[in-house]
Amino acid sequence: MLPESDLQAVQTLNEAYRRITSEMSKVIVGQQGVIEQLLIALFARGHCLLVGVPGLAKTLMIRTVADALSLDFNRIQFTPDLMPADITGTEVIQEDKATGERMFRFLPGPVFANVILADEINRTPPKTQAALLEAMQEHQVTVGGQRHRLAEPFFVLATQNPIEQEGTYPLPEAQLDRFMFSVKVDYPDEDDELEIVKRTTADVEVQITSTLDAERIRELSRIVRRVPIADHIARYALQLARRTRCHQDDSPQFVKDWVMWGAGPRASQYLVLGAKARAVLQGRYHVSVEDIREVAAPVLRHRIKTNFNADAEGISTDQIIQRLLRETPVSNQEETTRGTSPEVFRSADAGQT
Repeated sequence: MLPESDLQAVQTLNEAYRRITSEMSKVIVGQQGVIEQLLIALFARGHCLLVGVPGLAKTLMIRTVADALSLDFNRIQFTPDLMPADITGTEVIQEDKATGERMFRFLPGPVFANVILADEINRTPPKTQAALLEAMQEHQVTVGGQRHRLAEPFFVLATQNPIEQEGTYPLPEAQLDRFMFSVKVDYPDEDDELEIVKRTTADVEVQITSTLDAERIRELSRIVRRVPIADHIARYALQLARRTRCHQDDSPQFVKDWVMWGAGPRASQYLVLGAKARAVLQGRYHVSVEDIREVAAPVLRHRIKTNFNADAEGISTDQIIQRLLRETPVSNQEETTRGTSPEVFRSADAGQT
């Protein structure tokens, strides 16, 4: 149990968020939106897929997050010859020198850490990609019929290059859906890029100060699910996800024209959970419509499959999402959670997502 009240825990998370972003700014220039989305996913206990061209510090960003949070970190470089046992671990025969008896002993793989960087995850065959499925969903791996629990908290932060597709293995939809966010990492602006060049060509060594440890992260992440959300805001999140489905009667015509299939129920859950985490990190204990809108793109972009018509017209999933945000109505009902007392906050259902 947390020693402070729920309201104090929210304030603690907000202060920790500010310290973490401050520490990360020592290494990462710009990319504030990407960093915010990463931390939202981490405190919501979700996994992230970072998509961007090489050289945008995706790997460095993930490593810096792990350092700032004092979490165990392992990097797995995905290659075509990588095997599932290279990720999960394997059993070896070991002889007891005293008795001469031989027995199997499990050697844990690199997946046994708090933060796993799955670098270029689409460069390994589906069999090896699938080795992460059980770990991401169940937080365990099964080797030789034995289940082995993973360290908590456990996050998979994968990177993917959107340009080079030759010799790659696109992630199946079932595995893509396990990622809470698909984060788009774009080029820095001119001033940020100049600062990057100056920092990386100088003889300066930066030390990152750890802000939170694994136990504290587990405690504070429980607060996210306890944040109350008004019914009309939850319904707005639900409508955003449902209107991406081309077979729904109330789907917009442009969705029926451009979308092959849309987001499933997990999208609605992650829209609400991501909005709750964003509210808490900003020091609020209520969810606003703006929170839903801010996490809509990373939640939905990898859950919408466009059809040939969209491809022919150059329509991207991000364009579809932005149009959905413009055309999906928001209830005029007053946000009853704004100004909610700490007593109401403490009584919120812990399983509300």
